[in-house]
Amino acid sequence: MKVFLYTEGEKAIRKSGLGKAIEHQKKALSLANVPYTLNKHDDYDILHINTYFIKSFFIAKIAKLRGKKVVYHAHSTEEDYLNGFILSKQTAKFFKWWLVTCYRVGDVLVTPTPYSKRLISSYKHLENKKIYPISNGIDLSLFKKDEQSGKKFREKYNIKDNEKVIIGIGLYIERKGIVDFVELAKRLPEYKFIWFGYSPLAATTKKVIKAVTTKLDNLVFAGYVEQEEIKNALSGCDLYLFPTLEETEGIPIIEACACKTKSLIRDIPIFEGWLEDGVNVYKAKDIDEFEIKIKKILNNELPDLTEKAYSVALERDLKNIGEQLKEVYQSLKK
Repeated sequence: MKVFLYTEGEKAIRKSGLGKAIEHQKKALSLANVPYTLNKHDDYDILHINTYFIKSFFIAKIAKLRGKKVVYHAHSTEEDYLNGFILSKQTAKFFKWWLVTCYRVGDVLVTPTPYSKRLISSYKHLENKKIYPISNGIDLSLFKKDEQSGKKFREKYNIKDNEKVIIGIGLYIERKGIVDFVELAKRLPEYKFIWFGYSPLAATTKKVIKAVTTKLDNLVFAGYVEQEEIKNALSGCDLYLFPTLEETEGIPIIEACACKTKSLIRDIPIFEGWLEDGVNVYKAKDIDEFEIKIKKILNNELPDLTEKAYSVALERDLKNIGEQLKEVYQSLKK
């Protein structure tokens, strides 16, 4: 059994969550000893396709005509497209139609969470599609608590020993909660706020442009950095803040769990059933609650949940993800 992993525009999406998920996928298959190729000219049994661009759609259609089985990875939904880039609200219905058009080609779908499975299975024409919820996974060989890495992060960003630092991770899009992140930096000048991630401002909303161009003494936009520096930041910060409004999974919160980083996330449906308020993370419903809980967490007025959070990362280790993907492929060969 040989799998053709196809990703269109890999260089363009490399810095996104999707790009990271695809790299995880490659490593997961290697760990599970699943032979795969990235070359469309190689012989293969199963096409596993990760993107929904036009070329991707036609490659999937051609594979079907050649009698190949197709696994379509449903990384995106209409819901996480909304409140993203400029004109996303106006084009959301068309985007959903195109997603359904692509996903219908798959013999089966893989999507990161039971929540995204529930959304996709509610779409017309996909109600009876076989959908496997499989996490994008976490590379536990890289993401782990490391005091020396944490010191490197604090030295690089000139953070004093007694200074509390809060980090956020994501593209410059409204859905990621970047507007609330900046508002919280305004409300809490006693803490340092650093946002990692970047995307062109020309493609985003006025609210995000205003947020990202805000000048505060305690606010830093670090731009895009490689995974090693994210690991350093998670090891050295005092709190990971994830005020996202919608996700299909949210890899950074799993990375935070792996690094045993105190975390505060928005209370939204995607996290139900695996991230529990007061059990392995803390949650807030709105900006006022975020402000209150940030103070309580950083003043040690709430219990440390990081040891319990680590089990979330363990369950999503890439070794486990590779075995789950292998089972999907084997089901198609029966």
